[in-house]
Amino acid sequence: MQNIDLLFLLLGAILVLAMHAGFAFLELGTVRHKNQVNALSKILTDFSISAIAYFFIGYYISYGQHFFHSSQELSAEHGYNLMRCFFLLTFAAAIPAIVSGGIAERAKMRSQAIATLFIVALVYPFFEGMAWNGNLGLQDWLAKTFGASFHDFAGSVVVHAMGGWIALSAVILLGARHGRYKKDGRVSAHPPSSIPFLALGSWILIVGWFGFNVMSAQRLDAISGLVAMNSLMAMVGGTIAANFFGKEDPGFLHNGPLAGLVAICAGSDIVHPVGALIIGAIAGFLFVKLFTYTQNKLKVDDVLGVWPLHGVCGAFGGIAVGLFGQKALGGLGGVSMMSQCIGTLLAIVIALVGGCLVYGILKITIGIRLSQEDEYRGADLSIHRITANSEDAMF
Repeated sequence: MQNIDLLFLLLGAILVLAMHAGFAFLELGTVRHKNQVNALSKILTDFSISAIAYFFIGYYISYGQHFFHSSQELSAEHGYNLMRCFFLLTFAAAIPAIVSGGIAERAKMRSQAIATLFIVALVYPFFEGMAWNGNLGLQDWLAKTFGASFHDFAGSVVVHAMGGWIALSAVILLGARHGRYKKDGRVSAHPPSSIPFLALGSWILIVGWFGFNVMSAQRLDAISGLVAMNSLMAMVGGTIAANFFGKEDPGFLHNGPLAGLVAICAGSDIVHPVGALIIGAIAGFLFVKLFTYTQNKLKVDDVLGVWPLHGVCGAFGGIAVGLFGQKALGGLGGVSMMSQCIGTLLAIVIALVGGCLVYGILKITIGIRLSQEDEYRGADLSIHRITANSEDAMF
């Protein structure tokens, strides 16, 4: 392993690590002022727990390698396996960061920390190993049966769909925020506390995403300009579509590029840039329409809309590879629609079952949401005993 490849992985890991600041500020800007401190605190806490869970358990489940060796053995090949773990660990930690946005403003922080431990140690690695390491023979069976294995280059399904569907189970088990839905059918508006912070979070995520996608090659000689341009085209497609269908609402506008980037992860290495633009635009449209539908019609109180953004757009991105990856539509080929559908559906099932088990057990045992009084006061005062801004700073 060349040192330059290690540097390539390190830069990718740093960029994806920086995305967690994006998750934090996106949530901070979306929630009400009384929950801003909690939004920042959850993301950092969950990342730290994710690192421990993945280093000691998750990476072994996914790739069959552990780090209970001497430092001399671990430093072989310049510590490549450690660096690869660091890079993939930042992906794994995105799962609880995604969930955090859905359950914001009423979840117990300690319960979420325990959920993070089990999700990153067991649930996520189970499917990650099947998709990216060939565990349990899934990929071999798909290739033999349908002519191609399940293709997910950078995690539309493995990371985003898994996170979004786990979040859906958590949101449903948690229940809506008190006062969100009135008895007469009206929906109480909880507008974002800070559009500038929301926009900052979006931009941090956008920039870091080019490490998420491009550096999923994991070797410098495998880097592809196609991945970079496809990521860019999907991002702008999602932005334009969300801005148009969201009627220039800044919340939709700044989540639109994220929807496009979520959807293009899977096929960013094989679809044509025009196909990427279309995928991104469809994802932006899906996010706007489904966010509105889930909040107003289904009355599912998914605060940041992580199920439509990550769960649905991620699943769409995985399936879209089976179409836009075909040579007839300008792709590089080597994909099967059946394999994409089966792989995506399996991820959804594992996410829902895993999410329901983890959050269901926690709900029965120690509880997963704040009391009505604590929720009314806000998580900042109830949990952290401090507000985002002192009273002196407000005058």
